[in-house]
Amino acid sequence: MLGDMMGQMQQMQEQMAKQLAEKSFDGDAGGGAVTVSVTGAREVTNVKIDTTKIDLEDAEGLEDLIVVATNRALEKAAEYEQGQAGNMMNSILPGGLGGMFGG
Repeated sequence: MLGDMMGQMQQMQEQMAKQLAEKSFDGDAGGGAVTVSVTGAREVTNVKIDTTKIDLEDAEGLEDLIVVATNRALEKAAEYEQGQAGNMMNSILPGGLGGMFGG
């Protein structure tokens, strides 16, 4: 039984990793001045800068906006992954024991 559960868990982890790599999350800062897109696998895939909403002479301000937007996107990805992991545990563990893991 334990071997079956471990095999099922590994298979579900691989499936979840694939899903995370395909899912995209956006974070923005400065009222949409900067938008960063990341995958659930924590890879930055795109950075958009709306030059009408920033001071092009303020490099430090732009850098700060990029950091904030990136962190917001990564936070969304982490929250999604945590929810998926909880769902995975609920589907594997018998008799409601999955609820122990926040799913």
